[in-house]
Amino acid sequence: MIKIGVDILGGDYAPEATVKGSILAARETQNEIKLVLLGDQEKIKAICTHENFDHSVFEILHTTDTIEMSDYPAKAFTQKPNASIVLGFKYLSIGKLDGFASAGNTGAMLVGAMHLVKSVPGIIRPCITASVPKLSETPTILLDVGINPDTKPDVLYQYAILGSLYAKYVYNIEEPKVGLLNIGVEEEKGNLQIKAAYSAMKGTKDFNFIGNIEANELFDNNVDVIVCDGFVGNVMLKEAEAFYTLLRKRNIKDDFFEKFNFVNYGGTPIMGINAPVMIGHGISNETAIKNMILHTADVINAKLVDKIKEAFK
Repeated sequence: MIKIGVDILGGDYAPEATVKGSILAARETQNEIKLVLLGDQEKIKAICTHENFDHSVFEILHTTDTIEMSDYPAKAFTQKPNASIVLGFKYLSIGKLDGFASAGNTGAMLVGAMHLVKSVPGIIRPCITASVPKLSETPTILLDVGINPDTKPDVLYQYAILGSLYAKYVYNIEEPKVGLLNIGVEEEKGNLQIKAAYSAMKGTKDFNFIGNIEANELFDNNVDVIVCDGFVGNVMLKEAEAFYTLLRKRNIKDDFFEKFNFVNYGGTPIMGINAPVMIGHGISNETAIKNMILHTADVINAKLVDKIKEAFK
């Protein structure tokens, strides 16, 4: 049975949303996964009692310390050694957890990933992804969406490999189609960074490169992985979120557009590190927390980290 650590103190609506989300995940998986909750033991038990759920289903690692959203991440790791995020990474790094998920301080999650779990040998820079809805069943994988705003061509090349592995083993897409985000589809278009990345990707056998794609193809079915730097990817992701918010404000309802609701995905993995780590949105409700946990389980069961290590030997 896999063990997933859940940061109960992380997120704007913790611990209520995080405990309830853990309960939903445990009920949905019928205890096929073991959840290790890191947080205030008495509050966890009280919420479980209120939800008519047996708290003994969970393993609880008691702590009341948390890294606040306003804390400076690197300092917090040394100043708050018993914070829930710090403990989660400590247990993950020594193999007592198979994965760790939190909707808490993103910077602290990245510090823990880089300094305790560390990068897979051969990875220049880890990244984070976003699952972008498209008309077909499986989403498009967009990466990077925030860690690395300035990215060299060889890093973009590695993103294409990481995104392909994610699409293949987590979403079961046999030959993921990889596109390089650009201002035009022509080979000669783009800035120096993108032109150099295109030259490296053209003709490669490391992934199924289909060439440049433009932003208006973001939701099309003809691409499975979209590669860009973290600056562009973050702008794209937040524009999609703004689009969904605008539709909600105008009371426009459609099944496809509901896929843009972040709660459906729950969280995004940090790609290129030595263990599964999932970052959730700070405003996650219990449904988002549940889906973050379930997606962590999907990544673990797909043995994605092992696939990445094998690819970068």
